[in-house]
Amino acid sequence: MDRPVFRCAGVYILDEVGSKGQKLMLKEKVTVIYGAGGAIGAAVARTFARAGARLFLTGRRLAPVETVARDIISSHGFAEAAAVDALDERAIDEHLQSVVDRAGRIDVSFNAIGIPNAKILGVPLVDLGVEEFTLPLVTHAKSYFLTARSAARRMAEQRSGVIMTVTALHSRTGIPLTGGYGPAQAVKEALTRSLSAELAPLGIRVVGLRPQAMPETPTIQEAFEPRAKALGVTWEQWQELLASKTHARRLMTLTELANAAVFLASDNASGMTGTTLNLTLGSLDD
Repeated sequence: MDRPVFRCAGVYILDEVGSKGQKLMLKEKVTVIYGAGGAIGAAVARTFARAGARLFLTGRRLAPVETVARDIISSHGFAEAAAVDALDERAIDEHLQSVVDRAGRIDVSFNAIGIPNAKILGVPLVDLGVEEFTLPLVTHAKSYFLTARSAARRMAEQRSGVIMTVTALHSRTGIPLTGGYGPAQAVKEALTRSLSAELAPLGIRVVGLRPQAMPETPTIQEAFEPRAKALGVTWEQWQELLASKTHARRLMTLTELANAAVFLASDNASGMTGTTLNLTLGSLDD
């Protein structure tokens, strides 16, 4: 039997119950994803769509975001794509206001932006230029702050909403040759706590997800390449080395990350705010 759908804005959205009879955890949740053309943003978008969310996808480059949106629409989900620079305050605010004007509210803001790591990884800190060191700090912190602030101003009026981001285990443990990437993740987690402290009384939850390495993303490959020659390891040996540090002796998958994101964005996680979910498979002890 086909899963029930209904029309909205010219595309199909899943009805309240999915094909296996499960309740859709994000039914009609109006969600904006920044960095939706990247590996993490795209995986989260597709999984949110299957959970019933109404998606407004953004990225600095439109083409990869449109690809994700088309995939979602072809599977009877709702998705719209827009080119938005997540470091441009005006662009963020104008886009988000257009979403609220059309959809009536904003339920979830998910920041999954990334930056190319070729110039910021693989160089000892004592040899790293200040601009290369501060690039990830400024980029990640500024984008998360701008997108969260814009969403919070609108969520405060409706007294509800969820603001989310993704970090990495670098935020909590020292890893060599990662430049300012680790400090940037720590800043985002600190900002999650600070935002929550101010916004929770307004009904807004602020949460994050902290995965380890996921072979399906370009990040792990970019981390491997500067080390390959120095360590004398192959791609397979590199993955095995990272996996050996987890309790499960394996690495996280994008599917696992996206499924956790659905739960964290849903009303089932109403007791969670000001925290970052540990998805490192035991590499970090809480």
